[in-house]
Amino acid sequence: MMVRIAKSSAAKPAPSPAPPPFPAWARVRAAPQDVIDAAFASGAALAALHPIAISGDPLGQLWRKRLALKCAAAVVRLEGRKEDETELRDAWMLRRPGDDPGPAGHILDLWRRLGDRQALAPEKWAELLSGRLALPDEDVARTVFGDADRIAMGDASAVAAASAISVAVLRHRPEAEALALWLADAVLAIRLKWPAPVPLIAAHVRRSDLQAAARAPDEDPTWLRTCCYAYAKAAAEGFDLHADLARRAERLLSVAPKLRAKEAPNLVVTLMSEDALAAASVGRQMSDRSGRRFFDRLVSLGAVRELTGRPTFRLYGL
Repeated sequence: MMVRIAKSSAAKPAPSPAPPPFPAWARVRAAPQDVIDAAFASGAALAALHPIAISGDPLGQLWRKRLALKCAAAVVRLEGRKEDETELRDAWMLRRPGDDPGPAGHILDLWRRLGDRQALAPEKWAELLSGRLALPDEDVARTVFGDADRIAMGDASAVAAASAISVAVLRHRPEAEALALWLADAVLAIRLKWPAPVPLIAAHVRRSDLQAAARAPDEDPTWLRTCCYAYAKAAAEGFDLHADLARRAERLLSVAPKLRAKEAPNLVVTLMSEDALAAASVGRQMSDRSGRRFFDRLVSLGAVRELTGRPTFRLYGL
């Protein structure tokens, strides 16, 4: 099931047709040894993901944010930090206005930005990445972003283009692994004509793969094969995540008529587009205590989950 917002009211979500099931034969169980087999696997998996990626369903916002969280946690590990998805979500959700979310929080911010339409515009990349993944040398940055723009507008297949820009980044700056992965997903989305990038590849490559890509000669297909395999796995997991979120959204919609709080309709819509909400963020017409009661009610109805396991400073989401 997908979810769309009925034109008559922003507070009345309605189901949209579900995408076709993910083909069982397109789920790769082991890394293909041949680049042609790997390319076929990635193409099949991305084709299955395509209807979800191009949908205007508001659930797509939540989906991209959950994928951004997963990819950001993987990048944080690549950088030698220890924050997991829960800790990243905490740092993001519990900060006060103006607070610096810290190095790991900035990574999450960037991967959330990757899921935005602006990330499709090469002329916006330097601004979006400024101060976070920016390259210290202006000449190198100009070359890298120029390469990315050229590759994104070229004739290569989507995964081949993503592979090419990540290699271009790593050969200029082997330590710029996060930037290479961010641009790979952005270029992939441009080549596939998606309305916004989908954070995918970062959670499915290893540091050793990236290090090898930076050193490999031009004719070596190893990194392309690795990218194909990573996108095949990522697309399958992304499809499954969306299906799970759609089931949870359907449950939330089924219990929505039982909710009596004045802000309930708007909160139902928000829960289907945001990764997490705190009780204190539910609006001016609810106190913190009323907000907690509202979310506890949703938890008891099986419509949302408490995401932290803590007795205080709780966060809720599908």
